[in-house]
Amino acid sequence: MSFLLELVENEIKRFKDSFQFEEKKLDGIIDIASSDMAKYIDQTLLKPYATVEEIEDFVTKSIKYDFYSLCVPPCYVGTVKSLLPSDSKTKVITVVGFPHGNVTMEMKANETRLAISDGAQEIDMVINIGFLKSGDYEYVFEDIKSVTEAAQGIPVKVIIETCYLSNAEKVAACVLAKEAGADFVKTSTGFGTSGATVYDVSLMKFVVGNKMGVKAAGGIRTFEDALKMISAGANRIGTSKGIEILEVVN
Repeated sequence: MSFLLELVENEIKRFKDSFQFEEKKLDGIIDIASSDMAKYIDQTLLKPYATVEEIEDFVTKSIKYDFYSLCVPPCYVGTVKSLLPSDSKTKVITVVGFPHGNVTMEMKANETRLAISDGAQEIDMVINIGFLKSGDYEYVFEDIKSVTEAAQGIPVKVIIETCYLSNAEKVAACVLAKEAGADFVKTSTGFGTSGATVYDVSLMKFVVGNKMGVKAAGGIRTFEDALKMISAGANRIGTSKGIEILEVVN
């Protein structure tokens, strides 16, 4: 048995033996002020038909909210970087192997290096979902590692696209991301059949513990949605509705 297979099987067993899920009611969820919520949010515009004008408008409208980051396609990283004020603390992040994850690991590594040279400060990569579901853990590990090594210390989030995975496959993906040196696991691209769920965030947090962050993304449209995800263990929220989320409580 390979080292990775043993790690995955041991963690799946621990999950089956020990994981317990109970969704908290809203009145029992942690209270977060609007200004603090902004620091959780990767405000996102990743639609494939986004124009230059839409990206510029997106940045202009987002600046005053002090989001943790703005997440845009790789071709717009330089544009967004140039539009943010020089003293802005908002980071620019982008995606790699997006949205399907089935390009080669060499392509993902090159995308990562190019994005960082353009000014990307974090990378959200998509795993090779087909290889994961085929049980080729060595490939998935090397795929993720190719990006974490190319990033050279820039934080890497691994999108596992939970909507296509069994619970055991979600556990495996989290184990492999942790072993490959990633900084976060992330639920979804937002382009799959469904997005983040409280259950999946809880599962992912159970597997990675405090050694990694968990990013909930996909279908998070309200302040209450975001609170539920944070209460379940999310350290970051990916959403295209960040302004609407904050405006409700301002």
